[in-house]
Amino acid sequence: MKALFLTNEYPPNIYGGAGVHVDYLSRELAKIMDVEVRCFGDQEFDQPHLSVRGFGVNSAVFRCPKNLNSVFGAIRRCIDFNTVGLDADIVHCHTWYSHFGGILAKLNYHVPMVLTVHSLEPLRPWKREQLGYGYDCSTWLEKTATEMADAVVAVSEGTRSDVLRLFNIDPARIRIIYNGIDPEEYYPRKSSDRLPKYGIDSSKPFVLFVGRIARQKGIIHLVNAIKYMDPGFQIVLCAGAPDTPEIAQEMQRAVTEAISKREGVIWIDEMVTKEVVYQLYTHAAVFVCPSIYEPFGIINLEAMACETAVVAAAVGGIKEVVVDGETGFLVPLEQMKTTPFEPLNPDKFSRDMAEKINLLMADPALRKAFGEAGRERAVEKFSWSTIAAETKKMYESLLA
Repeated sequence: MKALFLTNEYPPNIYGGAGVHVDYLSRELAKIMDVEVRCFGDQEFDQPHLSVRGFGVNSAVFRCPKNLNSVFGAIRRCIDFNTVGLDADIVHCHTWYSHFGGILAKLNYHVPMVLTVHSLEPLRPWKREQLGYGYDCSTWLEKTATEMADAVVAVSEGTRSDVLRLFNIDPARIRIIYNGIDPEEYYPRKSSDRLPKYGIDSSKPFVLFVGRIARQKGIIHLVNAIKYMDPGFQIVLCAGAPDTPEIAQEMQRAVTEAISKREGVIWIDEMVTKEVVYQLYTHAAVFVCPSIYEPFGIINLEAMACETAVVAAAVGGIKEVVVDGETGFLVPLEQMKTTPFEPLNPDKFSRDMAEKINLLMADPALRKAFGEAGRERAVEKFSWSTIAAETKKMYESLLA
């Protein structure tokens, strides 16, 4: 049996949780079956049971508005995914960028199509800020592919509920398979030698954020919470790759204001190496995930595996990863009805977040207990080997 993964992200071009998922799942699946990955980029290599090929596109010839380049670029690549031929038994799509490719494979090669839901376009209305009218196209592609798929993988119970609410799909076609973690890669590091380069004082505890500068990640709400945080500890914002120039400017203004009013605010405005991330996770006193929408929230799992206590918004799949009062604290997020996944009271959300952070920063023993419980939960419940076995079993059921 051979599976074909279609994806936007694949190493070294990873900027979000979907790319992390595809990276680890493809490698773990390749231990028990054949896997081919077709992705955006110029990657090309072959390993035993795993082959990867990147597909580029010359957007320089495009004459459409710039915010449509990614939409038309995705569609062109999806066509190319198919015109080079296909010998897989299953096609497995990841994010809307690859969905048109999956549709073409299902129709033209008559193979079952699987789709993993890493996020849902109707629940990310801020994407219109990035894509313009292209958001209507990405939403249509996602809906069409989801309703055509032979199986839809939801990465959490919350995601399953969202899929059933938003799309016309038989519940029997939805499988819940969580995201995972490699506990042999994400574990507490003794060394902190990479951190001084970024201005982090190892003699003082720090609160950590790691993620993209995106509406979905709630980074602005965390920056606005800094004014409510107690003195005496650092706040490290490892945040880069802004979705739009507008949110980049908003982030710049918010961080500049926070730095002017409080010592110890450090903004790492770049995508750092994994070795740096491991040390950041390990040596952070508290990891904060202020996401206003998160189907799973793999970053919380990464921090937990490094024995770090977590403060996270109580949204989506995060509630199935972080155990409130055991591995961290969950912060309720009262959301607007007219604009999904925006806080009804942003200042209250920021205050409540700061309150939980302050509580943990004042209690090293509680942080230690949460961190140890988080590591144990990550190892026991979210291993990639288990997830790969469940995925292969799903493929077999579709072929049967």
